[in-house]
Amino acid sequence: MSVVEATPAPIAQRVKPRRFSTRFYRSELMLIFGRRRNWAGLAVLAAVPLIIAVATKVWPPTGPANGGGPDTFFASITSNGLFVSLAALTAELPLFLPLAVASIAGDAVAGEANLGTLRYLLSVPVQRTRLLLVKYAAIVAFAFAATLLVAVVGASAGLVLFGGGKVLLLSGTEVSFWAGLLRLLGVCAYMAVGLSALGAVGMFVSTLTEQPIGATIATMILVVLSFILDTIPRLDWLHPYLLTHYWMSFGELLRDPVVFDGLRPGLLSAGAYIVIFLTASWARFAGKDVSS
Repeated sequence: MSVVEATPAPIAQRVKPRRFSTRFYRSELMLIFGRRRNWAGLAVLAAVPLIIAVATKVWPPTGPANGGGPDTFFASITSNGLFVSLAALTAELPLFLPLAVASIAGDAVAGEANLGTLRYLLSVPVQRTRLLLVKYAAIVAFAFAATLLVAVVGASAGLVLFGGGKVLLLSGTEVSFWAGLLRLLGVCAYMAVGLSALGAVGMFVSTLTEQPIGATIATMILVVLSFILDTIPRLDWLHPYLLTHYWMSFGELLRDPVVFDGLRPGLLSAGAYIVIFLTASWARFAGKDVSS
């Protein structure tokens, strides 16, 4: 055998480039949506619109809504079943939906560390940046899925019990059923973006501890604190910077015409939280000594 034949091929020729694969992401989604405790949480989310629809059917409102906002959604249920979705989303946004997302985000990194699988997961090898991005993408998927679940269950129950028809908007004008359904999907998307920002905060907290329950509780404390601070008039200078300040601005999608200028601050605020806390998560996790 000649020397030329015995010389191994260059490394660049022997190593095949890795193809893009969604296997890791699909595995993460299966982990989230396959756990019984997450199914139990989703069942609680789905139960709220059912309770609202049945309770309204048995005890219908006796008069017009006072003060507008969420009261309008509850008072309008009997005229159009789509309002069950809006009423349920409004009722669950302050607590149940954030709690569901916070539990997933808090478990993202701390859960792996608590089970002792984080070290083995990184030895596959999986780059830490890729790990964080996949974890966060799964959190975002869960936020959208949870919001849509509430909307779909609410709309289904409402249409069965109360029927459909034209939708009366907050501005006093009526739109077709399909236009109202499109606006409902827009409301879900807006809420899910805000919850995705919460997911970024929760994942950062998850990189600080090995206890997923502690990360979930800490994230929910931040949500409750944000709601409390948002009600103090003397802190009006702080309100635009709070995580939850723009969450209820989805009402702009229920006016004719839609006031997109009223939605822009909420989307920008959510985007800023996502960028800041994803960066903080990367800075914390990239240099973290993983021993478990």
